[in-house]
Amino acid sequence: MSIFYKFNRSQANTFALHSYSLKSIEMDFRPAKILVKCFFLVFLILCSWEVQGQIKKVEGPSGKRISFSELDEKIEELRKEIGMPGISIAIINNNEKVYHEVFGVVNTKTQEAVNRRHIFEAASLSKPIFAFFVMKLVEQGKIELDKPLMKYLPHPGFDSASQEEAKLITARMVLAHQTGMPNHSNGEPMNLAFTPGTDFSYSGEAYQYLAAIVGMQHGLGWKKGLNELFRSTVSLPLKMPHSTFVWDEYLQEHKVYGHDSEGKPTANKPQPGRWSGETFNAFSSLHSEAGEYSNFVLAMLKQEGLKPSSFEEMLKEQTHFKEDNSLKQEIGQTGWGLGFAQKVTEEYTVHMHTGNNHDFQAYVMFIPERNYGLVVFTNCDKMIPFLTGLSEILGPQF
Repeated sequence: MSIFYKFNRSQANTFALHSYSLKSIEMDFRPAKILVKCFFLVFLILCSWEVQGQIKKVEGPSGKRISFSELDEKIEELRKEIGMPGISIAIINNNEKVYHEVFGVVNTKTQEAVNRRHIFEAASLSKPIFAFFVMKLVEQGKIELDKPLMKYLPHPGFDSASQEEAKLITARMVLAHQTGMPNHSNGEPMNLAFTPGTDFSYSGEAYQYLAAIVGMQHGLGWKKGLNELFRSTVSLPLKMPHSTFVWDEYLQEHKVYGHDSEGKPTANKPQPGRWSGETFNAFSSLHSEAGEYSNFVLAMLKQEGLKPSSFEEMLKEQTHFKEDNSLKQEIGQTGWGLGFAQKVTEEYTVHMHTGNNHDFQAYVMFIPERNYGLVVFTNCDKMIPFLTGLSEILGPQF
């Protein structure tokens, strides 16, 4: 037998041994492979569950929940159905802004899409944040809630029959709409509807009187200087950098167009016969959008930026509506705090305000008991049908 033969046979035996060993090892590892596959399958299932659990949802005040994507679709469907050109909307859950989106167009003629930088008219949503501004100045000792305003600045606009009772008007009465002053005097002598402090009468005129006093107390007047005080005191601390009561360069570039009842564009800049852009109109000239304004709502919910006693004054009922009050009969509102209307239900209290400049409308509401809030800005006059549709999607909003 040759050496070559012996060597090959030895190699063959060695290879056979190795082959047997590998098969043994492979058999030994089969349970491990099965176990790894099982673990991998379980991992995939858990990941799937986790992804499903992390699908972002918005919860309404009554507990109704909907995914972001479905809410997007339903809002867009609703917007088209009611003929609303553009909208900016923000929703707060658990004292956090969980949803902020925009839909539609800046101008129905150009069809330019709305984006989150675009600014709308807040209309009367100006009043609640002005009330917050005043409460800040009350804390600083610049204004007293219950000091007659005539002691700060006599008002020459009352008729002879109302001059004596007008001396009773205070900042508290202004913010709670208890002055008896008309909504707007239009340059005519004002006759008080009732003795100040005894009833409710919505008045933008009264808010502007108080704004003039705030400006005078600071030596600023009621134009850009007062706006700068508002910005340094309120809008900048609340992270509302583009919210303003007077015209500026940002508005020049980013304000959307208003639209009339037929959906035709009106204007997006100051014009003769409209707001001049120069005056601080405490009752209506705030410009903002839902994302920024919701920061103010968060401050109200989380009670940040004022002392607890100031929030208590703002949120408690200052004016209780009589049974024949039109707002109570039509909407169910029960009274007014300092800046916000109130609607008391069996489960919670809604603090709310509407804004209506006709070609721009806005709405805000929040519920402290639910840590919930909603802000809507639109560039048309279709807020009511929108809120009605949104209530069907998310539960009652009004």
